[in-house]
Amino acid sequence: MLQPFALVLALVIPLAAAVSAEPPTVRTIPPPGVEISASDRAELRTGADRLAAEIARLPPASRHEWPNVEIFHKAVDWALRYGEFFDLNQVEIARDQLAQGMARLQALRDGKTPWNTATGLVVRGYRSKIDGSVQPYGMVVPQGWSPGDGKPRRLDFWFRGRAEKSTELAFIHERQHNFGDFAPPEVFVLHPFGRYCNANKFAGERDLFEAWEDARRHYPALMDRPVVRGFSMGGAACWQFATHFPAFWSAAAPGAGFAESREFLKIGTPQKPLPAEWEQTLWRWYDSTLHSANLANVPTIAYSGEKDGQKQAADIMERFLEQEGLTIPHVIGPDTAHKYHPDSKPRIEEFVTRAASTTSLGPLQSGRFVTYSLIYSELGPIRLQQLEKHWERAEVNFKWQTEEVEISTRNVVAFDLSSAAAKMARIDGQEISIPSEKSLRLAKTDGQWALSATSITSTATKRPGVCGPIDHAFMSSFVMVRPTGKALHDATGQWAASELEHATSFWRRVFRGDAPVRDDTEISDSDIAQSNLILWGDPQSNAVLARIADKLPVKWTPKGVEFNGQIYDAAHHMPALIFPNPLNPDRYIVLNSGVTFREQALLNNADQTPKLPDWAIIDIRTPAGPRWPGEIVKAGFFDEYWR
Repeated sequence: MLQPFALVLALVIPLAAAVSAEPPTVRTIPPPGVEISASDRAELRTGADRLAAEIARLPPASRHEWPNVEIFHKAVDWALRYGEFFDLNQVEIARDQLAQGMARLQALRDGKTPWNTATGLVVRGYRSKIDGSVQPYGMVVPQGWSPGDGKPRRLDFWFRGRAEKSTELAFIHERQHNFGDFAPPEVFVLHPFGRYCNANKFAGERDLFEAWEDARRHYPALMDRPVVRGFSMGGAACWQFATHFPAFWSAAAPGAGFAESREFLKIGTPQKPLPAEWEQTLWRWYDSTLHSANLANVPTIAYSGEKDGQKQAADIMERFLEQEGLTIPHVIGPDTAHKYHPDSKPRIEEFVTRAASTTSLGPLQSGRFVTYSLIYSELGPIRLQQLEKHWERAEVNFKWQTEEVEISTRNVVAFDLSSAAAKMARIDGQEISIPSEKSLRLAKTDGQWALSATSITSTATKRPGVCGPIDHAFMSSFVMVRPTGKALHDATGQWAASELEHATSFWRRVFRGDAPVRDDTEISDSDIAQSNLILWGDPQSNAVLARIADKLPVKWTPKGVEFNGQIYDAAHHMPALIFPNPLNPDRYIVLNSGVTFREQALLNNADQTPKLPDWAIIDIRTPAGPRWPGEIVKAGFFDEYWR
């Protein structure tokens, strides 16, 4: 294997010299903007404030349409507030977007929504379930379409390349003036914002599904199996979506980009030594190479320029596909650097069109699925519910026949089987009679498969939606819980306050939303029911943490912070971890951590990977930096039963 990851055989992973020296400087993302004139700033500020005030006066009945106005306010407001004008010509762009926002607002007041009937380039918005932020996306709507048109229409997703200056203002302008590299006639094309510049990972990954959900409400004739494609950073996103969600797409067409982290970033050299073992393990989350077997379910065509260094992505995917017994076509633009060769586009379009028109829209009759985590657990009628061990290869293969289904598994303990039209399942050679139910669960005990009640995988296990690691908590609704009490130690209290400030600022810059922050005394039953709780501080300072402290694997005692049989000086050690919320095991609690990659990872999207696993002990005497929140003394994973 080109990526010889050591298996994670122990729950505790000590860290000796894994923390490399911090670089002296790290480039700011987004970069600093240019200074606009005081008069322009005053004019735009007045216009943005007026638009915000008018939005607040809109009738509540139209609230579901507000994001289609709010995207224009956010674009200008954030550019003003955070210094994100990158060219003086963006002043005029901002004026235009404020005018568009006011025009849409007036239309809403009149009971009209012209953007819902428009064709061509249309910019839309939705409100994210993750943090309540308004996020834009672009649509290319075919000229021949009209509301009520019931003709099934193909949908393509296009993932954009890296653009550090393409915040909301620039993205909206681009999506109103550029049809993109591919805009086939009669095809809807959705351009996700991807929550800015993160290669559509984490919240950027959920952006696709939230934008897709919003688009389907307004364009109900969109077909169920879209096409995914993109170039450069967008090519990386395309590899990721195709290999993680293989049953969702009729075709995939990644161009350039990256497909994994280690080889692309040239890690494992004297200049870039290997990181801690847990970080190498967590590459398995987004390394498309390790999920390449899933392309057996997705017609895929790769593109590279002959002289493009990012041809490496398709090359390494081909090598991993060969190990799985698979091949895909790879179009290479002759004598071409980092762009599409014009003669290559028709070949790619022909492949995609043929695949999209011939892919069955019905239930999968056969499939092959590989995963390393229950973050990705579904292929057609199969949904994995429990693994023997996370971050090791798990696999399921199935084939439906007339009255039976043949299934083989690896590293799987339980799964759900839907659309069960067969009378018998043969699982790993064992025959099981199937009752006539739409959905059933099968679980393995002592090597034997049997039908089980759906409660067989208890809330004490890692399961879809509650499986870690820390970064997974930020892919669904979350609330940062700010402590209002006095910390056990001044130094740890100050560190928690500083890290909370960093986490919220980082979220805004990288994922383009205001992280919800509430005092520990304000957390409601609704918050507990609907959101992951990100708890900062210790049981003395944070009332919510105090409420559940006796049900967590970490304890604060007079001797110090106790975890996994060891005691750490509480005056300068803090735990960071993820765990099922004892008040609602279907949601997480996280202690003292935001997303775990920091500023250093922003220099290359392939480095935007988790830097901490399920838990870590942090010595805060080492100052927080662009890679770590302090010295990571120990870190590791909980087992499948959160032990």
